[in-house]
Amino acid sequence: MSTAMSAVVWETNLSGVPLRGRGKVRDIYDLGDRLLIVASDRLSAFDVVLPTPIPDKGKVLTQLSAFWFETLRDIVPHHVLSTTEFPAALAPYAEQLRGRAMLVRKTEPLPIECVVRGYLSGSGWKDYKTTGAVCGIALPAGLRESEKLPEPIFTPATKAQSGHDENISFDEAAAQVGRPLAEKVRAISLEIYRRATELAAARGILIADTKFEFGLDPSASLPSPSLGASRAGGGELVWIDEALTPDSSRFWPSDGYEPGRGQPSFDKQYMRDYLERIGWTKTPPGPELPADVVAGTSAKYREAYRRLTGRELS
Repeated sequence: MSTAMSAVVWETNLSGVPLRGRGKVRDIYDLGDRLLIVASDRLSAFDVVLPTPIPDKGKVLTQLSAFWFETLRDIVPHHVLSTTEFPAALAPYAEQLRGRAMLVRKTEPLPIECVVRGYLSGSGWKDYKTTGAVCGIALPAGLRESEKLPEPIFTPATKAQSGHDENISFDEAAAQVGRPLAEKVRAISLEIYRRATELAAARGILIADTKFEFGLDPSASLPSPSLGASRAGGGELVWIDEALTPDSSRFWPSDGYEPGRGQPSFDKQYMRDYLERIGWTKTPPGPELPADVVAGTSAKYREAYRRLTGRELS
């Protein structure tokens, strides 16, 4: 397996192209009727962007999202128009964009994160220890950390502009987007998770939990997906942002899985463990990462991509 890494991209600079926003990881450009989303190699931890980029991270996020969007497109339409062909005006920036950019259609994003949990971990585990429930969903007594739930649960969250998203109940999500639409995104999120976990399990990865984002496109006229969720008040429901990546999901290797403790994972946990060991206060500025942590984190991202897609990162 090739371990060669490409040059890192900390942030893009597309002169003359309107920059709509720069998030912790992605740079978003406004192309009029479309958006250009470019995944950088920036890495955030505990809501702080660290000063050390991770080679190939942005390419993994973009190409793995594209894989899942296309693989599961029969469930719900997605926003990606192309990951390889861009307007001629962007030709001078081909090296910045190659492998890490998505041309997408514009939508009006829903104001909630759609989280699905199949295992008890993270904030869900903390919630369960305190209340015996996760986001208001009562669970059986006596469950252990990392234990597989009797069935996956939908646990929405608010979208935070800064800081952590906040878990909310389904009723609170319904109050924000309307109950019919909340029920649609719950059904779709659970079906995406079900299908994705089947594919991932066959390739040695457990998807402990993941989050999705959806938007409404009032101008679209695509065929209805299998769950009948194409049209909703305000337009067509569209799967947006990223899809089942190490940044939006917990990926655990299935070999060695053992409930009752935290699990090794194909994501930022390798880096988080280092930050915990050095006693960082989790406040800005973040510390520089040593070369071995950078290489190890990059390798985790690339390995997740290789296992899930069955091919090397291009």
